[in-house]
Amino acid sequence: MRERYFEDFTVGQTFHGGSTAPLTAEQIKAFAGQFDPQPFHLDEEAAKHSIFKGLAASGWHTAALTMRLFVESDVQPVGGYLGVGGEELRWPRPTRPGDSLRVEIRVLETRASRSRPELGIVKVQITTFNQNDEVVQIAKPVMMVPRRPA
Repeated sequence: MRERYFEDFTVGQTFHGGSTAPLTAEQIKAFAGQFDPQPFHLDEEAAKHSIFKGLAASGWHTAALTMRLFVESDVQPVGGYLGVGGEELRWPRPTRPGDSLRVEIRVLETRASRSRPELGIVKVQITTFNQNDEVVQIAKPVMMVPRRPA
């Protein structure tokens, strides 16, 4: 895949990422045990009695998987994915054991950097879907992308 300079991004442009293998209960519990040790991420019986009504992956686990899919997508900015923040991160439905995730990336905004003329700013929306095309995460990160050399 070719790398893209700032000038290669346009508002409304859409990119796609591959998909993950089905997520297992063991993977959900392992991630939660290390990074988000709450009962509804660690214990299937406790999860049944939670708001989730069953084992659910940590939102941060979904975010980590989304990041991998974003990096593996056809976006490919020159120099890598240099994030400078974001405006939104939502999990409208939980990620569950057996879910396979995929991403769609839409360019929301582009502008030249005022302080660093060699860079542009690209804001995207990354929507993460499960295998049923249900949205499990929406994120709006902002990245710095090198401008094409003169």
